[in-house]
Amino acid sequence: MPARPTAAQRRQAALRTALDAQLAALGRPAYDGPDSPSPMLTACARAVLDAHDAGLRPERAAVRAAVRGTLDELAARAPGHSLEVRVPPFGAVQVIEGPRHTRGTPPGVVETSPEVWLGLALGRADWAGALAAHRVSASGERADLSPYLPLWPGA
Repeated sequence: MPARPTAAQRRQAALRTALDAQLAALGRPAYDGPDSPSPMLTACARAVLDAHDAGLRPERAAVRAAVRGTLDELAARAPGHSLEVRVPPFGAVQVIEGPRHTRGTPPGVVETSPEVWLGLALGRADWAGALAAHRVSASGERADLSPYLPLWPGA
């Protein structure tokens, strides 16, 4: 009997499927880059933003995969529980060292749309500009994500 795929393998397969669907919706060939999480995640986020920039509605599965993947990457790079980063309706993570909250609203909250979040994650938008344009809502003393963004400079 073959072994069941791990959760990470299932997430990567879903990411690949969503990426290829988004590329097909853009009239592009399927992804042929490295079969590892970071390059596929970057390609998926880029394809979602390209669809948005072209005035198309991005594939929901691709947006979900890109947002969740980039939030997970942020959580891995900035572990902690003092700031909650929300990208409704696709996900939220707690990040940055500091006081841990256990109930109710955390001491710091950042919230933005999927398109703005992916732009910040890839470096197509900068933190200060997004805040100044009110495209990001940020509250709390640790609500500055500029040291962590973009996740992949030059992506």
